[in-house]
Formats: sequence, C-alpha cells, structure tokens
Amino acid sequence: MLCLIPEYVECIVTEVLSFPLAEAFISLIHIASNHTNFMFKTGYRTMAEEATEVVKGLFTDISLYVLDTSWSIEDIVLGFFDSLFPLVYNRLIHPGLSEVSLDYLECLRSARQDINPFGTYPMKMVTEIAEPLQAMKILLQVLNVGSEVINMTKNIVLTRECTRALVKMQYCSHCHGLTLIKPCGAYCLNVMRGCLANVADVDPHWQAYISNLNELTGIITGPQGVERALLGVAPLVNEAILHAQLNGPEISTTVSKVCDQPQERAITTSQENIARIPVMPSFKPQAVTLFANLTQRRSSLPLKEVKTDRPRTMKKNTRDFLNYIRQYRTFYASMAEQICADDLRPHDSSTCWNGGNVVESGFAEINCVVDPRPNSRNVFKCDGDRHKNT
Repeated sequence: MLCLIPEYVECIVTEVLSFPLAEAFISLIHIASNHTNFMFKTGYRTMAEEATEVVKGLFTDISLYVLDTSWSIEDIVLGFFDSLFPLVYNRLIHPGLSEVSLDYLECLRSARQDINPFGTYPMKMVTEIAEPLQAMKILLQVLNVGSEVINMTKNIVLTRECTRALVKMQYCSHCHGLTLIKPCGAYCLNVMRGCLANVADVDPHWQAYISNLNELTGIITGPQGVERALLGVAPLVNEAILHAQLNGPEISTTVSKVCDQPQERAITTSQENIARIPVMPSFKPQAVTLFANLTQRRSSLPLKEVKTDRPRTMKKNTRDFLNYIRQYRTFYASMAEQICADDLRPHDSSTCWNGGNVVESGFAEINCVVDPRPNSRNVFKCDGDRHKNT
C-alpha cells in the first residue's frame, strides 16, 4: 500500500510522455517541405533542383528552433530569402549565364535585404509562422518541465503518523481474524487526505499549468495554427518570387550598382571560386513586365495540399493530448479519492472495516477524522481507537 502514491504519479508521467507530439511535428515539417519543393518543380523548373537545398535548410532550421535552439524565426526566414535571392535573380530575372563566381553570388545574398526584391513577403511569413511555432516550442518545453515536477512529487516522504495510520488501516482488521475485509471508503479517504495534505498544496499551481497547456494547444491547433502556418510557406514563397519578377528591371538596375555585372566563366576555369549554373535548353526568359502572364501562373499553381496528404496527425495528437490532460485537472486535489477508489475500496463486498468495527458499506462508515492543524500530533484519530487496542 505504501507504494500506491509513487505508482499513481508514475502513471500520469508515462501517459504524458507517450503522446508523440514531437514526432507529429517532424512529420508535418517533412510534408510542408515536400509541399514547397513541389511548388518549385511545378512553377519554377529551371531552379527547382537547386532550390531543394535552400528549402531543406529552411525547414531544418525551423525544426531545430522548435525542438532545441534559441534562434529567432525572423533570422531563419530572412536567412532563407537571402539564400533564395541569387537563384531567383540568376534563373528568372537575369538568366543566361552558365557560371557565376561565388563572390558575385555572395554579394547577391548579402545585399538581399538592402535590395528588397521580395517586398513585404519575408516579414509576412515571419508574422504568420512565428506565433504558432513559438507556441509549439513552449509546449514541448513545458511538457518536459512538467514531467520532471510530477516525478519529484512521487517521492513523497511519509510521516510517522501517516505510516502508522496506513498500517492500522490495512492490517488492524487482521488482528480480529478479518483478513479479507477491506477498509471503508470514508476511513480510507480520511487517512489518505492526512497523508497527502502537503501534496494538495500543489493543486493551485497544477491548475495553472493545465490552463497554460490549454492555451498553447489552442494556438497550435487553431485556425492560424502550426499546420496552416507551415503549409502556407509555399504560397508565400511563390508570391515573393512573383513580386521579384514583376520588379525585375528595377532589381537588375540596383544589383548592377551594388554587385556590378556578373562575369560568365569558361567551364575550364578553376572550380575553387566558381559556381556552375546549368542553363536548361528549353528555358526562355519570361517577359516579367507582362503582369497578366504572371497572374495566370499564380492561379494555375496547385498550391492547395492534397486532402489525403494533410497532416491531421498533428492536430489529432495535440487535441487528444489536451483531452487527456484535462482529465487530470484535479490530479493533486483528488489524489486521495483516486487512490482509494482504485485500490482500497471494496467493490464486491457489502461490509468494510471502519477502523474499529465491521460495518455495512455506505452505512456508518465515517468513523475516522483528520486533524487539519499544522504539526498536529493527532493528525489521524479514529473512533475505533477508543474501543479497540489494535
């Protein structure tokens, strides 16, 4: 019986940690990454292969941000667009060169924020994904901290009075030859409430903890949640690229002032400082000033995710977790009731032991009271103690 408390606490810790929230998030990352790569393959074939590494870097950094690192979402997103700009410029705005020096590519990358080829779309992406990703990050951190705190409470040090009361409740009836009878429910509750008086003080903090989990999961699974945010990366990147194409002439003029004109290199040139940009034979420079043509491309791209590919596992796991944790809102306040209900109360007998006598279950059970006064020397006092020397 003395092992009931740590076993009961261990149960909720195991259940909390068993929810695969981190695994579901990683699965969502893979789906969103594939979704973005598909956008490039469908709408920008000439740069799709090279864009794969840039997209991979973006979603890898996002997953690291949520699971571990202290990077900011703004730095991650702006870094992604810094790396994307050289591809967009050399493939779509100023195409035709087979090889460009790494120094020139680095100039394009470094000058991206000053040139601002993508307009407001980088910051729009930051705004749309920052809150749900931060909520996801905090949720995983809070779960780890909460599990550690719960684990600490299972190592409850029982007082001498509590140990004595537990032994009396469990074994005093044996002295009367009643080895099969169980303690009465009211008797059990009074004893366990006395033993767990200090644990009950944790309840207000636990209630606040559950409320915080509820708020975080609401953000994650809401209309502007993690799922929508990550699957919305592809449309935003597409809009940003179209914006750069529409403003291609102005961007080219600014680039020529900042980075000069790119120098085409021969294939035999040393590869240490040269980046090869293969030119697709079928590629034809687009007339970026034809707004209607770009608008048609915007509407024709299949950016909506396929229904069978929607990562509903993320929402389902998060909601299932929240529904589960809500069941334990009164975990510490009702621990005595749960222990007695699960392990001590008689379920198949009409009689029970009330600390002094055998009585009918549910009738005259309350034969034991708990003194709530701090440091009381008589925390556990039963009527039966006055009649039976057990």
